[in-house]
Amino acid sequence: MANAGDPIAMSKTFDPLIRPVFDEAIRSLRLPRGSHGLDAGCGVGLQAMMLAEAVGPDGHVTGVDLSVESVECGESLVRDAGLSDRLSFRQGNVTALPFEDDAFDWAWSAHCIGYAAAIEPVAAVRELARVVRPGGRVILFAWSSERLLPGFPELEARLGATTAGLAPFENTLPPERHFSRTLGWFRTVGLREPAVHTLVGDAHAPLDADIRLALATLFEMRWPDVETELTPEDNALFRRLCDPASAEFIVDHPDYAAWFTCTMFSAGATDE
Repeated sequence: MANAGDPIAMSKTFDPLIRPVFDEAIRSLRLPRGSHGLDAGCGVGLQAMMLAEAVGPDGHVTGVDLSVESVECGESLVRDAGLSDRLSFRQGNVTALPFEDDAFDWAWSAHCIGYAAAIEPVAAVRELARVVRPGGRVILFAWSSERLLPGFPELEARLGATTAGLAPFENTLPPERHFSRTLGWFRTVGLREPAVHTLVGDAHAPLDADIRLALATLFEMRWPDVETELTPEDNALFRRLCDPASAEFIVDHPDYAAWFTCTMFSAGATDE
């Protein structure tokens, strides 16, 4: 695949598939028009731009990412989208945010905290809570499950048990570091009124070219380098079903249907 090894290009290619789920999640938050928010671990800023649209022309979103390359790419995308007046970027670490206390009305982080093994989640959530004003909200969002190979549940189960399939929840990490334990991080930090919302995305035949490519990208993102952990028989089947160049590429089946879930946790900053 042309985007292999390029996380920025892959995220853009994957965007058409997951964008409707992000759109539903952001609409459900009802972010106040004119509010100022933070996107921590923003990547190239695709969700930051959606957040900026949600808060309107009088609002502002600041994106923070550790990768200088992602920040520079995000700045270029934002200029092209005409959103520079309401969206800016900073290079920085989510566990040591370069902002004063109470700087934002809300903080959002997607596919970052609880998703990047190197980030200590309680420390990161504590930082988000620090920079959110009393009464504001902290929001974490991440991919939580998928069913992508209809008719092949055993193969998909075995793929899910590979190192890549389990990622980012490595066996070496304790259970409390798992994204699904976010409520515990909120409780430890002292956030209040927690809420959990799981959203479903789907794709089914007939597929347009963008969604077909997004699904191919998803297979590559979700199950990279699994060959050594599969039996030769499973590996051969995996390649036949998940290689876009294969005559048996499952996405091209006339009955193809897939779905996935993303889960959003949110809680309020204390008034203390």
